[in-house]
Amino acid sequence: MSTLAFVGLGAIGLPMASVLAASGHTVIGVDPMPAARERAADAGITAVDSIRAVAATADGAEVATVLVMVATGDQLDTLVTEAGAAVRGQTWIVMSTVGPESVTAAARRLTAAGATVLDAPVTGGVARAKTGDLVLFAAGSAADLAHNDALLRTLGTPRTVGDTVGAGQSIKVINQHLCSVHIVAAAEALDLARRLGLDPEGVLDLVQDGAAGSWMLSDRGPRMLLGTDAPVTSAISIFVKDSGLVAEVAAEAAASVPLLDVARGKYLDAVERGLAARDDSRVIETYR
Repeated sequence: MSTLAFVGLGAIGLPMASVLAASGHTVIGVDPMPAARERAADAGITAVDSIRAVAATADGAEVATVLVMVATGDQLDTLVTEAGAAVRGQTWIVMSTVGPESVTAAARRLTAAGATVLDAPVTGGVARAKTGDLVLFAAGSAADLAHNDALLRTLGTPRTVGDTVGAGQSIKVINQHLCSVHIVAAAEALDLARRLGLDPEGVLDLVQDGAAGSWMLSDRGPRMLLGTDAPVTSAISIFVKDSGLVAEVAAEAAASVPLLDVARGKYLDAVERGLAARDDSRVIETYR
């Protein structure tokens, strides 16, 4: 087992780091937010405020792998800048949703500094992050993927999507397009049920296992039936970011995405209603 740095201890990052620690790895968390570091400490994971502080915390142990779960491409760029020449000899596995352009730009800088880079964004949500059952859209050289296969499988099921960094992010863009639309479609349908005088909970139970069912309907639907204070597993702000990323990539590809545009409008509407930090299921409130 090795000493790992895990950057980004948010809703999905912390359970991922915990799964790695439970498997026998020594995990040093990195997050600039004091609250995130406190939650990590409560979970038994030592955390520091910057990538520069990892080496001292490792107490002489070699930190050969850095796993990255930051929120945005700008954060990834800043992280690479802060790491500087210390990345030489390390493997960086970018698991965030930052888009093809951001990950390829970061990979150019990292490889020039002597690091190996894998592009492996994840999907599956908090529940699967906690159990190590995520799906990883893994891209990189066959040799690098094979060398890191056991580590990736600790977190879930790696699906090799290409041998070029950026391919994983491209697949994740498609994934987030569907997720963005499916959440809003679920909200719209459950609001329609309410307006028809039906019991939304009963409707959800009846339709979620049929042809109209989806993972998002089954996962978000129950929380849509709760109030504004529903537990937060993925905030509205995340889907503002992700749907915006999809829209940017689609525009660059001259692809028409009208359903995505409607869904994005709903997330932006939710932000205007003060729901940015609420669970993404609260997009249903834009129908009221």
